[in-house]
Amino acid sequence: MVFGRRTRMWAGALVVACVVLMGPSAPTGALFARPLPAGAVKGVVPDRVMTWNICNPCGTSNLDRAREIATYAPQVIGLQEACVRDVEKIRIHLRRFYGLVYHVRYGTVLQDWGRCGGVPWNPGGYGQAILSAAPLTDPVSVEYPDGGSEDRGYMAVTATVDGQSVRVFNTHLAQRRQEAVRAAQTKVLAAAVARYDRVIVLGDFNAVPDAPELAPMWELATDADPRCRPLSAGGCAPTTDWQSKFDYVFLRGIVPLGHRVHPTSYSDHDLLHTDLDIDQGTTALKADR
Repeated sequence: MVFGRRTRMWAGALVVACVVLMGPSAPTGALFARPLPAGAVKGVVPDRVMTWNICNPCGTSNLDRAREIATYAPQVIGLQEACVRDVEKIRIHLRRFYGLVYHVRYGTVLQDWGRCGGVPWNPGGYGQAILSAAPLTDPVSVEYPDGGSEDRGYMAVTATVDGQSVRVFNTHLAQRRQEAVRAAQTKVLAAAVARYDRVIVLGDFNAVPDAPELAPMWELATDADPRCRPLSAGGCAPTTDWQSKFDYVFLRGIVPLGHRVHPTSYSDHDLLHTDLDIDQGTTALKADR
């Protein structure tokens, strides 16, 4: 009888330890994936890119996050507020339940036990991540000199989109009501983007299109939504629960074919994707020269 009581105590302690190690953003324990909704794509879309702030810590199941991604199956997706442990679980679910294999690179700017779990001496990495159906090369991760109330940065990789090699950036700018900090961050990002003729910039900029701090990006690139411009911000589809456009797919030397915002109950930001024509943008660049 004593042995049975001790066994139960050890089992309970093990469960508690697992919860601590997995952290508050770990999945809720679903064992089976729901089928994809009607209209979901059948495999990776080679010319599609997506950006999504997945919200941490929000207590969302990584299985649900994987299902959202699999529904639209982009070639490349930039995630913000991404814990390394969460992204690894999302990749496992995408492969196991939906047959989608993604490579990954991280732009970690924080080691955050509160957001990402782990143990105090080995907390989980937190920041950005880029997933791609094709291998990623030449990764760069840069922390902004001033992150504001929380460290922030950008990452960049060379990816394959629409069969072409292209430089892809992913960023998360300072939180709201920190306009001056975001202005400095945007200048750092724009200087890096300006080195390339053909670029995709994904991210949560925490600013509406006509915000002054986004001016350096508008000077270099256009939004994937052709109706969305600084002087016509009313035509920009909102991407957040508070009905603001904070999320962007900025394009430089690349032509968008279609643009969609997909509301989701699994984050306070919606999924945003665009389909691209890389060849057409390249042809236009050559003609300009």
